[in-house]
Amino acid sequence: MRLIKKIKWAQIMAIIMVCVGVVIAVNHNDQFYSEPIMQITVVKNLSGTKVTDEFQNQDYEHQQKISGVITNGRHVGEHLTIGNEYSDSGAMDQKLHKGQKVFLTIHDHKKLQATVKDVKRDTPIAFLITLAVCLLFVFLKWQGITVISSIIINTILFITAIQLNGHVRGANVILIFSILAMIFCTLTLILVVGWNQRMWVSLAAVVGATVVTIILLMAVFGITHERGVYYESMQYVTQLPRPLFVAEVLIGVLGAVMDESVDIVAALATLKNEQPTLSKRQIFNSGRQIGRSIMGPLINVLFFVFMAETLPMTLIYLRNGNSWSYSFSMNMSLGMLSSLVSAIGIVLTVIFASFLSSLWLKAGGR
Repeated sequence: MRLIKKIKWAQIMAIIMVCVGVVIAVNHNDQFYSEPIMQITVVKNLSGTKVTDEFQNQDYEHQQKISGVITNGRHVGEHLTIGNEYSDSGAMDQKLHKGQKVFLTIHDHKKLQATVKDVKRDTPIAFLITLAVCLLFVFLKWQGITVISSIIINTILFITAIQLNGHVRGANVILIFSILAMIFCTLTLILVVGWNQRMWVSLAAVVGATVVTIILLMAVFGITHERGVYYESMQYVTQLPRPLFVAEVLIGVLGAVMDESVDIVAALATLKNEQPTLSKRQIFNSGRQIGRSIMGPLINVLFFVFMAETLPMTLIYLRNGNSWSYSFSMNMSLGMLSSLVSAIGIVLTVIFASFLSSLWLKAGGR
């Protein structure tokens, strides 16, 4: 409640004005796109047809005739009428509405024949990003700059790592993403926590827990010869799927253990400052107690994230006559494995963070 009361009406109005300004600016940025864009002015819905596949899945396909004006490129200002097909399921298409903007694929510039390629969605994305940034500044003040800076820097590093992986054709994917993970962790902790003893303890705990987790994963892979691990869901990857999966797990584990480590170390640092006479064993036991309270929710969050991304494809498999076991193996097994590995990392982080805090944290330190 105190935090909410500190938010002044001026701040709320400033957020609204900034968000509205961004929406207006992005909604009129068509000239910055190289692909032709059309704003829909008229939509006429035509007949619909019921379709049924061999597995008795029913859907309805509809026809639309849309008219609009091209807002950029060599045909700017010209009017165009084209057709659009969409289904009620919306799996590969969607219903268009008046006022929307769509990207076009022009097949004949002389006769101006084109088809709809996709819907222009940058306005809601820009609005959400702006709102998130504004809220960070409101609640974190100038510390929000460090959070935003860490996200921007990590994004640039991640893109660089992907490009480097493509340049070497996936030859050293584990090495590349291991170095990336180390840089991720160090920069994020420096920007968010600061250059202090808490940062060093958190960094050591994160690196230690992550390294041990990956070693355990590789050991299990070696002992079991990866029986029961299905890489078919990565069938479109044009490089060896196993190293890429290990790199994926590495980044996933890093994110989970970093959050947990910072929470435990920060709590223990505060406890040590308030009660300097606490022994190393008491600090270690306190860290274990804190870890127990956050392990469960954190593991469940990771489980839901990993499994939710596989849900749409799993439903498609099931609706097309595949068994539960086959659908799970082809779509959800890697997500489940990633969740289990991350859970191991979370448990190990409690031990590492508690032990290193008991050794290195000093009263009065930051």
